[in-house]
Amino acid sequence: MRRQILLGLALFAAGAVAAQDADRKLRLAAPAALTDSGLIDFLVPRFSLKTSTRITLVAEGSEADAVFGTEGAVAFSGLGRAWHLAVGADPDAQRFADWLLSDIGRGTVDQFAVDGQTVFSSVVEGDAEVAEVTFDGDAARGAVLSLAHCGRCHVVGDMNRMKAIGSTPSFAVLRTLPDWGGRFRGFYTLNPHPAFTQVAEVTLPFAKTLPSPIEPVRITLDDLDDILSFVAAITPADLGAPIQSR
Repeated sequence: MRRQILLGLALFAAGAVAAQDADRKLRLAAPAALTDSGLIDFLVPRFSLKTSTRITLVAEGSEADAVFGTEGAVAFSGLGRAWHLAVGADPDAQRFADWLLSDIGRGTVDQFAVDGQTVFSSVVEGDAEVAEVTFDGDAARGAVLSLAHCGRCHVVGDMNRMKAIGSTPSFAVLRTLPDWGGRFRGFYTLNPHPAFTQVAEVTLPFAKTLPSPIEPVRITLDDLDDILSFVAAITPADLGAPIQSR
């Protein structure tokens, strides 16, 4: 009898977890200024593609599982202010917050642009306190992955200094850019990378009518973390002082 009770409790717990995981939906509230900017439409499909979670956007003040506004964790800045994200107990909302504040989510925010101009930044200045971004991947493995996947075009380091395409910037040059972290985190969204890059559980498969023009780059988010750790340790190139003109 005791065994049957324990089995019943185990099945009930498993069913509860499955039901929770099967929910995969959340209501997201945001002010009109943020929705009108286009950022929400840029973020939502990328998160939904990775997690199979359906997000319903609701008006500011409506009942919601996650809310963009002035309360909660600082998420990003833009439109002259810092934007916070407050989430309740809903596991899908918490998953969205974790994604948005991760390197991938921050990089997605940094990649959003209107007419070629970035509007928001994952780096928040002013009164908001932002935790320093750290990279805890395997830098040694990242060096191997960088050479294998990126060394075909970019100079990754001394190991391929004479074997890359001269028109593409080296990793050392890219490290001089103030937003280098965002660029590397979201490199697969920047041309020409989408045409030949597949990030597991993030990017859509290549269309049958548009196959990769070269041997595809296939990586995982863990691979990307390792690459970021490797790139973070690269000394930025010394480009000299800016040219002065009169």
